[in-house]
Amino acid sequence: MSHSIFEELQWRGMVYDSIDGVQQMLANEKVTVYNGFDVTADSLHVGHIVPLIALARLQRFGHHPIALAGGGTTMIGDPSGKKSERSLLPVETIREYAEAIKGQLAHFLDFESKTNPAKVLNNADWLTSLNMIEFMRDIGKNFTVNYMLAKDSVRTRLEREEGLSFTEFTYMLLQSYDFLYLYDHYGCRLQTGGSDQWGNITAGVELVRRMRAEQVYGMVYPLITKADGTKFGKTEGGSVWLDPKRTSPYRFYQFWLNTEDKDVVNYLKYFTFLEHPVIDDLAAAVVERPEAREAQRKLAGVMTATVHGETALARADQASQALFGGDISGLSAAEISDIFSDVPSCELPKTQLEGAGLPVADLLVTAGVAKSKGEARRSLQEGGIYINNHRVSAENPAAGLGDMLEGQFIVLRKGKKNYTLVKVIG
Repeated sequence: MSHSIFEELQWRGMVYDSIDGVQQMLANEKVTVYNGFDVTADSLHVGHIVPLIALARLQRFGHHPIALAGGGTTMIGDPSGKKSERSLLPVETIREYAEAIKGQLAHFLDFESKTNPAKVLNNADWLTSLNMIEFMRDIGKNFTVNYMLAKDSVRTRLEREEGLSFTEFTYMLLQSYDFLYLYDHYGCRLQTGGSDQWGNITAGVELVRRMRAEQVYGMVYPLITKADGTKFGKTEGGSVWLDPKRTSPYRFYQFWLNTEDKDVVNYLKYFTFLEHPVIDDLAAAVVERPEAREAQRKLAGVMTATVHGETALARADQASQALFGGDISGLSAAEISDIFSDVPSCELPKTQLEGAGLPVADLLVTAGVAKSKGEARRSLQEGGIYINNHRVSAENPAAGLGDMLEGQFIVLRKGKKNYTLVKVIG
């Protein structure tokens, strides 16, 4: 780590903009830095990882990170980057969400460090007790309406038919006050965030300058998009969450594994702590051996282990191999259901598997794997039928209770990739 954290972030393509003096300050001092996180759900998602990883990088270079849960500001709603006003959540729900995401922050930040432990704070602790008249007198007088209207987050919304509510208009004041509060109580001198937060961050810098005659700083990261221009972190099923109950470790692993070649090197820079030479080698592999997908496998492995742990990574890897003929035994019912959720499926009464069992040829027709018993028998004779990824011999063509996985499923496969999930009922 002979170079500075600012140079490290630049190499990784993480510095979108910054206030003059940030680079010198980070090189010469150990700084307290904060990044705010909305609490609009009971989990963070992959879109939050860029600022989280950046906070962790800053911590590794000796700086003091504060992760600020926006329990107070979420009650108002940030208009930045939003086409319309979001629905306001009940106060108790926001409180529960704030508690839920605290645990996820520990995947990235070190709270046990002897020298610069990370802190998690909730701005509801100071914003909800503010006196409105005093706030308008002391804070509001520092902002002209002209100044606020010039900010992108405000201006773009005013151009839309829905407009901007007064509630959202005040958001900038509250986020600015956060910076002032954290400066006063924690000596915080740097705020970070996505590039859509630039207006709010610079407003906070201005507030501290006006009220304390001190210079504080801001730095923002690029909003990540895919090479095709679409939004990062979204799939057909919606957001990719850090909570395993919302997005399973297998789905999380698959999300990263499916990264396009054009994006994967950038993602390795943004999201991992892999060193320059390692990333350079993986970048070369993308060009020389794209079919091996070494960079994608590394990215998926690192991210899954970081968020879900090594055990979950091993199971996610095993689950991924199941679609390519790997071992299915030992996977849970939930994992089997998750892995094969996108393949054809059918239901089969358990009674049909009792006794001598069900002839595999009949099972193949019932499941739609074969159109007729004749076609099913030919596939069996050719050795192209698998039950739970084990080849079925033509001499022993019956499926019984012992073939059920977790007492619920039988996985049929024809050839290399044509899977069907049989759901045993009753």
